[in-house]
Amino acid sequence: MDRFHEIEVFIAVNDAGSFSKASQRLRMSPPAVTRAVSALEDRLGARLFQHTTRRLAITDVGLRFLESARRVLDDLGAAEREALGATATARGHLTVTASVTLGRSLLAPVACQFLSEYPEVTLSVLLLDRITNLIEEGIDAAVRIGPLPDSTMVARKLGSVRRLLVASPDYLARHGTPTVPSDLTRHAMIAFTGLMPNREWRFLDGRSGKSVSFMPRFEINDAVSAIAAAEAGEGITVALSYMVAEKIRQGSLAPILQEVTPPPVPVHLVFPQTRIPAPKLRAFVDFVAPRMKRTLDNLELPENPEPSEHAAG
Repeated sequence: MDRFHEIEVFIAVNDAGSFSKASQRLRMSPPAVTRAVSALEDRLGARLFQHTTRRLAITDVGLRFLESARRVLDDLGAAEREALGATATARGHLTVTASVTLGRSLLAPVACQFLSEYPEVTLSVLLLDRITNLIEEGIDAAVRIGPLPDSTMVARKLGSVRRLLVASPDYLARHGTPTVPSDLTRHAMIAFTGLMPNREWRFLDGRSGKSVSFMPRFEINDAVSAIAAAEAGEGITVALSYMVAEKIRQGSLAPILQEVTPPPVPVHLVFPQTRIPAPKLRAFVDFVAPRMKRTLDNLELPENPEPSEHAAG
């Protein structure tokens, strides 16, 4: 059996966490996956995995070999792509991920345009409201909101978004407009749990951050539903600026307490670092990044006004 293939199977088993999941990812039969790992272990003269009744665990030898194995495959892939040249045709399958609302509204339309431009590429878009491990889960790229931790990922900045408090003009006419954060405790709050996990809203007090807690009148784990409830006059909710920018421009929602709204957070397109990205990934990044950046820039609302002493109090 091809030695590089054995290494590829070994990495897939580790990343998938089981032989059966790796066989599905590689589109191989489970016995073929087992034979590949066994052949690699025989050649190395060491066990790479420990099998228990509950889980598969990589051994110390396997862990040491894993880093070198990844590097070998990365170098091989880079050499092949370098031989093909920068004009190599983008083909094959890509898997990308984003949060549910951002993916639905911003990524999916651009992804469809990309497929029209690159007919030899197929694409899986996973909309997940959690941070994924790209390498372990076999994902090629992700759109992420918020500061990025130190990592080996390559990041292309797409723009930024802000957390905004919004309500319908009708609701504000009936109940008054909050002028300080503590006023929120006297209003009907609609909590989207993705942005209000602890039933609190964080705001700026001068240069430091503080929070105000409340008991929501309506709590839901879907941003679109929370925004729809606010638009219907049921209360005040928190949304990211790209979710409500058009509704604010159209007048169906109004931002409140903008002077103490937290600063913008960045949006990035990230992907694992390799010496030379595969043509399909390079094509995806080069096509999607500028278009998503343009969309985010067009949706951008005016910057926050300077905090006033009254508003920050």
